[in-house]
Amino acid sequence: MSKDSDFSATNDASLRNKVFKYIKSQIIGGIYGPGETLLESRLSEELGVSRTPIREAIRLLELEGLVEVTAKKGAAVLGISTKDVQDIYAIRQLVEGLAARWATERLTSIEIRELQKIFDLMEFYANKQDVEEVAELDNRFHQIIYEASGSKILKLTLGNLHQYVQMARLESLKVHDRLPHTIDEHRAVLEAFLVKNPDAAEKALAFHAKMAYLNIADHPVG
Repeated sequence: MSKDSDFSATNDASLRNKVFKYIKSQIIGGIYGPGETLLESRLSEELGVSRTPIREAIRLLELEGLVEVTAKKGAAVLGISTKDVQDIYAIRQLVEGLAARWATERLTSIEIRELQKIFDLMEFYANKQDVEEVAELDNRFHQIIYEASGSKILKLTLGNLHQYVQMARLESLKVHDRLPHTIDEHRAVLEAFLVKNPDAAEKALAFHAKMAYLNIADHPVG
């Protein structure tokens, strides 16, 4: 199916970036699975673009370690391994707390209200066992914290890590009894923000990252 409207661009660089982000999201989301070959002809037809931006996007994906290009197999998807996911969560465990600490004094009243609204919705959908909705709300909750940290580098780093483990996060939330713990962990973070306690906020978000990591380690995906 052609995606001409999605990939319209005013210049080659913009088009290449759109194609790269699309293919990357499909790999991270598990649509293109490990071992699958990315055929330029098929992607060109699917996206409604020439092979040139496809080829350039594949080179970038190779640099990020998401595909391996060989003369025999072409561009084969490597994807995100269980070891990658565990490494990412270990890194998050170290830096998520810092994001919370920096965000504590910078969060505006509007952002606090948004976090409260998101948390209330998370609790609502958790009670309904709607894992997909909880995962989406969880992502929004964390993005507000990253933004409020005031650090462009921290926001970019944690945003990328969050993106790379989206499939693993979704699967981990399906593990029995994980949802209630996730809600409790987010409640502790929110309560620390409400009283502007950076120590408690750092401890709460670091603990949440640790528990998410342990859950992934105990229930690996793939």
